Amino acid sequence: MSPADPDAEERSAVDAARGAADKRGYVQAMFSDIAPRYDLLNHLLSFNIDRGWRRRAIAGLDWSRKPSGVYLDLCAGTLDVAAELARQPGFSGWVLGADFVEAMLRAGRGKATGRAVFGVAADALALPMASSSCDGAIAAFGVRNLTDLDAGLREVARVVRPGGRFVILEFTTPPSAIVRAAYGFYSNRLLPLIGGLISGNPGAYRYLPESIARFPSAAELGDRLRSAGFTSVSWDLLTFGTVAIHVGTRG
Repeated sequence: MSPADPDAEERSAVDAARGAADKRGYVQAMFSDIAPRYDLLNHLLSFNIDRGWRRRAIAGLDWSRKPSGVYLDLCAGTLDVAAELARQPGFSGWVLGADFVEAMLRAGRGKATGRAVFGVAADALALPMASSSCDGAIAAFGVRNLTDLDAGLREVARVVRPGGRFVILEFTTPPSAIVRAAYGFYSNRLLPLIGGLISGNPGAYRYLPESIARFPSAAELGDRLRSAGFTSVSWDLLTFGTVAIHVGTRG
C-alpha cells in the first residue's frame, strides 16, 4: 500500500475498525460469561497473591494526598479495587468503577454496600466524564483488553487532573528466560485447564496468556504512558517479573 492509494488506506482503516469491534465483542461476551466465577478464579489461579498486588497498586495511587477526592477505577470488573480503595482508613472520597461489561459490575455490587463506590457501565475509550474531573485513576488487569491501548491511555489523561496519578497493575512478560519458561507452562497448560473446569469457559483462560504475550513490555508501556501525557513514569516488577505496576503523573 502506498500513500497514493486512498482506496487501500480506506480498506485498511475498515479492517482495523472491524478487528477492534470483533475484539470488543469477544471480550465483552467472555467476561460476561465468566463473571460469576471471576473472583474465585482470580484468587485461586494467583495463589491469592492478587490481593497483595491490588493493595500495592492502591498505595501507588497516593490517594492520601487528597483523601476526599474523586478516583476512577478503570476496567473495574467486579469492583475489587474500588471497594478496597474505599475501605482504606482515612479515605473519605468517591470511587467510580467504570467497566463496559455490566455483568461484572453486577457481580461485584455487594462489595460496594455502605461505601462511596459507584459502578458505571462505560467504555474506557469514551468515558462519560468531564475533562480533569478525577484526582487519580487506577486500572487493574484491564488495559490489556482495550481495543486501542493508546486511545485508552489518552482518555485517562483527559479525565485526570494535572498532578493526579494513574496506576496500572497488569501482567507482563518476565525478563528471566527461566521464569518465562515456567510461567509459560503454567499459563498455557495448567491455567486454561483449571480455569476452564471451574468457569465452564476454557477459551477465556486461553485468551489470558495470549493477551499477555501480545501486550507491550514494561518499558514500552512506560513509553506509551509518556506519549499519552503522563510524566514521572516508573514501574516495579512483582512476583518474579510476572506482574508490573506502572505509575505516571498527569502533566
